[in-house]
Amino acid sequence: MAQPLIATTSRGPAGYLDTGDGPGEAALFIHGAGTGSSLWSGVIDLIGSERRCVAVDLPLHGRTPPAASYELGETADFVAAFCDALGLTGIDLVANDTGGAIAQIFAARHPELLRSITLTNCDTIGNLPPRLFAPAVWLARARLLAPLQRLFLRDPQRARRVLYGPGLQDVEALPMATVRQWLAPLSSKRAREMERWLAAIRERDLVAEKPALARLDVPTQLVWGTGDAFFALDRAYELRNLIPGVREVVEVPDAKLFFPAERPADLAEPLLRFWKGLGPS
Repeated sequence: MAQPLIATTSRGPAGYLDTGDGPGEAALFIHGAGTGSSLWSGVIDLIGSERRCVAVDLPLHGRTPPAASYELGETADFVAAFCDALGLTGIDLVANDTGGAIAQIFAARHPELLRSITLTNCDTIGNLPPRLFAPAVWLARARLLAPLQRLFLRDPQRARRVLYGPGLQDVEALPMATVRQWLAPLSSKRAREMERWLAAIRERDLVAEKPALARLDVPTQLVWGTGDAFFALDRAYELRNLIPGVREVVEVPDAKLFFPAERPADLAEPLLRFWKGLGPS
């Protein structure tokens, strides 16, 4: 079972889950906006005996405090500082949602740290933020989102349905304990910080890395839910055409954005198969 820990990095404290200890090779999992490292708990439970697994809480999420800047490039640098603090090398990078954009920037800047990349449904050039999520980003930039966030805190059941329902096949199966944990950044003390986080989501940060992504030959797979309203399947094939290291697109029938939490076996199996094909870690 992954242990919750706190790392001291050059960019401040970072909460994370870890199935191993000490420096060295590991799979590194990056979540997106409004979730946390626990998104990956089911996947880690299935594969943690086969590979050391580390899941980081991004700034303002989980056990990681707010940051001075939430621009995607700055958050990618936070991930790099986290890896440096833990001495992670030979990394099998895995990401979802906004974390996928952060992972692309991190990979473009630090390919030497990576053994492989697996991207699940996530932001891509031309779809950042996705159309269905863009209104939340616009409200955040207008500083009008915080009052709505406080309403969701008073009604977690409604928050589960409205905030996470579109990304799940069966939202009622998402434990309320997980919902409350993921809602923590919306608390009265952090609501304005979450506005800043969302307002900082800008496509230009990912576009700036496009030349490096077009040269990225790290072995990569795309595991994509076909039922996602935010990140359609054609986005995966656009990524395949951009990143030369992409070896395969694995389609997960009917799965939605948060399928790593809802259907962990559908990610665990292609991860283990992909990693095995790379040879000894």
